[in-house]
Amino acid sequence: MMLARVFANGLGHRVLRESTRTVGFGVTGRQDRQASSEVVTKNTQLHDFHKAQGGKMVEFAGWSMPVQYKDSHITSHMHTREHCSIFDVSHMLQTKVYGKDRVKFMESLIIGDVAELKDNQGTLSLFTNAKGGIMDDLIVTKTDQGYLYVVSNAGCADKDSAHMLARMHEFKSAGHDVDLEFMEESLIAVQGPSMARVLQKGVGDDLTKLTFMSSVLTPVFGIQGCRVTRCGYTGEDGVEISVPGADVVLLTKKLLADSEVKLAGLGARDSLRLEAGLCLYGNDIDETTTPVEATLVWTIGKRRRQARDFPGADIIVPQIKAKTQRKRVGLISSGPPVRQHTPILSYDGRAIGEVTSGCPSPCLKQNIAMGYVEAGFSKVGTPIQVEVRKKTIPAVVCKMPFVPTKYYTGQ
Repeated sequence: MMLARVFANGLGHRVLRESTRTVGFGVTGRQDRQASSEVVTKNTQLHDFHKAQGGKMVEFAGWSMPVQYKDSHITSHMHTREHCSIFDVSHMLQTKVYGKDRVKFMESLIIGDVAELKDNQGTLSLFTNAKGGIMDDLIVTKTDQGYLYVVSNAGCADKDSAHMLARMHEFKSAGHDVDLEFMEESLIAVQGPSMARVLQKGVGDDLTKLTFMSSVLTPVFGIQGCRVTRCGYTGEDGVEISVPGADVVLLTKKLLADSEVKLAGLGARDSLRLEAGLCLYGNDIDETTTPVEATLVWTIGKRRRQARDFPGADIIVPQIKAKTQRKRVGLISSGPPVRQHTPILSYDGRAIGEVTSGCPSPCLKQNIAMGYVEAGFSKVGTPIQVEVRKKTIPAVVCKMPFVPTKYYTGQ
């Protein structure tokens, strides 16, 4: 399948299950590679099912993924907001971290407080480097099964796995007990206000007790070996289900048996996450941005700030009080939509930043974007300009999320 299931012992490696050749285009419509170049892409276990359902396949992070289906991007986006959609996110890297020193190991790589998590509770965190830059964002869950469950980005899979393996070898050399397992399970996200009703028919656990960022091992529609985590990348109530690859098509079909459930692709996923104010790694955060610049200070555990025992802490922690020269902000503009790399200008025409993500919002019927500006222009309500096709367009700094999130907290 996608990844070799190995206990990492110095021979851990990624394995391609199947390859196909495509021309690579990103979900925003920009060309990621020259049209004449061919790239070898990997397929998820749902690849043939996507094509049979009318999925338009594109290359994304080295994988052949559906960008949309027969419905338009906007129709799919709104269906998720109003009903329920299934997204194939099997390209994400899933990892289990074992050993009695697993928490100490994970905390040596990320800025989050894993030790304080309750059993089966997760948190969004960040891999950081010695310079305080963000290497990737991830979700780490402290399970009651004797391991940490980690999900990180497909585009950083090779980098993340190598980073974790190198640190694991350092830990083992120092006498610590830790092992890694790179998982081969598929992963689907079921997102939208109808999710709980649809999924409750297929699980024995009471979903009203499964709150945001909590996780449970449970059969789903009779399929064993599933992990259901209440989270997602759309701003809606939703879950991500880790399921054995051999069963993911069956599970998807069982979910689609409900008339309110439809398949959705990367196009809708990108506009949904932007409306929710969520970062896309490689666009909105990367190794040149710190958590403080990216307004992700809330992901740094209080204990971790005090201990300064995470990579880049000596750079990141002082920034919390001293502030930074630039800051990630939300923008709303009229006229033509703004895209990544659009210049952001002050009202007197001086360059003050750059857009990192942007699209027309299907819900708001306005152009939304996020980007980095000089800190003096980051206050909500600040009038600025964006330069689109060499023309200046009025814009305003606004609060994120653009569309209120609906994460289920049990209240």
